[in-house]
Amino acid sequence: MSQKNDKYTYRITWSEDDNEYVGLCAEFPSLSWLADTPEKALKGVRKLVADILLDMGINDEPIPEPIACKRYSGKFMVRVPPDVHRRLALQAAESGVSLNRIASSKLSQ
Repeated sequence: MSQKNDKYTYRITWSEDDNEYVGLCAEFPSLSWLADTPEKALKGVRKLVADILLDMGINDEPIPEPIACKRYSGKFMVRVPPDVHRRLALQAAESGVSLNRIASSKLSQ
């Protein structure tokens, strides 16, 4: 995959421990790249991802789909302790809304 077609999710942050910027890729959480500028950190981690993708392709390994390209249904299951479930159900009833509406509101904060 060339860098111009790269649709992966990147983040650049400062590493106080390393005294450098670190480039990260959400789809490849084990990879990182240190550099003295944010621009170099991004360029480095993108090149690293491109190299890994090339290697994965050669070895017929499954390639992660970019998060930005995935389709989400808007549904997922969350397990909570019974007392939290009870408290949310009570809050929903007192507010006159569904439990789903209360949970969605709290998750989006």
